Formats: sequence, C-alpha cells, structure tokens
Amino acid sequence: MIQSRSTFLKMLGLSAAAIGLSPALTHAEPTGTKSAAVTLQLGLASYTLRKFSLDDVIKISKRLGLTAISLKSMHMPLESSAEDLRAVAEKVKAAGLRLYGAGVIYMNTEQEVETVFNYAAAAQLEMIVGVPKHSLLPMVNEKVKAHNIKVAIHNHGPGDELYSSPLDVYNKIKDLDKRIGFCIDIGHVIRIGQDPVAFIEKYKDRLYDLHMKDVDKRAADGAPIEIGRGVIPIPDVVKALKKISYQGVVAFEYEKDGDDAVPGLAESIGYVRGIMKLS
Repeated sequence: MIQSRSTFLKMLGLSAAAIGLSPALTHAEPTGTKSAAVTLQLGLASYTLRKFSLDDVIKISKRLGLTAISLKSMHMPLESSAEDLRAVAEKVKAAGLRLYGAGVIYMNTEQEVETVFNYAAAAQLEMIVGVPKHSLLPMVNEKVKAHNIKVAIHNHGPGDELYSSPLDVYNKIKDLDKRIGFCIDIGHVIRIGQDPVAFIEKYKDRLYDLHMKDVDKRAADGAPIEIGRGVIPIPDVVKALKKISYQGVVAFEYEKDGDDAVPGLAESIGYVRGIMKLS
C-alpha cells in the first residue's frame, strides 16, 4: 500500500525541512528486506538550478548529499572549447562529485550530432541525455560505437512529437546498439497517463538515467511540485529501481521555484531518502 505523505512523515517523526538535510537519513541503514541491499545513487539534473552558477550547483549538491551531476548547457555550454570542458570536468571531480552526463541535449542536424559527441568526449562524460531526431539515429548509433559514450533518450510527454513516451523511444532504438537507451522522466510519463513503474521494469536492461520528480496531477497540464506532495507513486518507483538493481543515477530534476529551488529540492531529496530507508 502506498503511504500518504503525511503518514510517511509521521512515521519518521521529522518535518519535511529537517528530512531534507538529515545526516541520519543520508546514511540510512538497510531495513533487512531483500531490496534494501540495493544502493541507489542520488544525483542532480542541473536544470534544477538553472538560475545558479556552476560553483553554486557544486556547493548545493555537496550540501544536500548528492554525489553525481548531469550538467545542462547553462552550466557547461555546448560551444565551449575542449580546454574549457576539461576544466569544468576537473572542477566537478575535484569537488568529489561524479560528472556522469549532460543534457537534455537536442540533436536536429548532423553537425549537432558531431558537436555533441565531441563535447561529451572532451568532458569525459559517460552518457549524453539527449533527444536525437529520428532520421539521425543511424548516425548517433555509429557515434556511440566510435566513442563508447551512452545515449539516454529522454521522453518529454504531451506535445512531444519525437519521444512522448518511453515506448516511443523503444520503438526507435530496439534494433540499435545497446548503449542507446533510456532516460525515463517519471513526471512526463505520469502526464500522459502511463505507469513509470511498468516502464522501469520493462526497460531495465537499457535504463541508464532517471529523472526523479513529482507533479500535482495526472494530466497534460500537471505542474512540478515537491516530491511527496504530488500524485506520482514514489514508494513504488523506489521499490522498482531496487527490484531491478538499478545502477544508474536517480537524478533530481526539480523544476519548480527556479529562482529559489533549494528548499523544495532539499525537501524532495529528504522524502526520497526516507522512502529508500523504508523500502
């Protein structure tokens, strides 16, 4: 049974704000269940902090106990030189964080595909979180083989003509290199009336990234909200990730409150940490 947010918080005996920064929850001990042995790595999709500098992104990530980052272009511009990209990567690494990816990045021309893979190679990224145009997928496939860099295709929900659903992604990549897979955005899945848990389990072998968030209703106009306050069954999502022994990053993409994102982000992280403790 999915616990209500209020019941969950009462069980922990903590306020949402306290949870967000609680060292005890950051290092929660396993509960003894089979799934609890699976450790999920919590990270950040830096679009969350789009109004902040890269230095702030690093500082906030460390303060909130996140260990991995996927950078958006405002924090690591696509037009950067190879030298500048290496410098960004070194700065993140020196701070004790893992720069595992970048995105979401659109690829609409052959030149953009070329640029994006050179960018990822210079920054020594593990993956590109991207949205390649369908006609460019054969080229993307060859670039993945040449660079050994994964591409996690992101679903964007209602109105997205390319990849509205993870099912749309699968239909286009099923015969391509296995390093081309999914970045499942659970908020957009809910906004098109589908089940993120089912997709997590179905596409487990090629699930390379996950955008963790919540929305206020199961509809196309569902709006971002602090995790635990919305309609996404977060406990079921966490259980599914543990069930499949997910090895990617659970990347928080908190899109509400762009100018003052830290309180809501902290609350969201605390809620998910609490669910991980209880799952």
